[in-house]
Amino acid sequence: MKTTQFKGVILDGHKGAAVEAPFDPSKRWGIPARALWRGRRGHAVRGRLNGVPFESFIVARSGRFWMPVDAKLQAAAKAWIGATVAVTVEPRLPQPGDAARVVPRRARS
Repeated sequence: MKTTQFKGVILDGHKGAAVEAPFDPSKRWGIPARALWRGRRGHAVRGRLNGVPFESFIVARSGRFWMPVDAKLQAAAKAWIGATVAVTVEPRLPQPGDAARVVPRRARS
């Protein structure tokens, strides 16, 4: 599958840090969104952020598409809130055992 490259700014929001993906993954890759956890659909992705490999997902929110960037990835990529980062992503197609894999929800404060 073809990779997609873009630059974005790491923003902090009520769901944690994320980078806006400037495209609709369903249209770009021709793959429908799938259930990630109860109540949330999106696209599992893998790629590189400032050259550091990662796995994450892209979800729609308010008509835009967002990729969460956890603190561990930020530290490894030496990129914090407000930093412009280089992102390369491709869809991570479902693998055997994915149905059993649970993406943890962020704890409410």
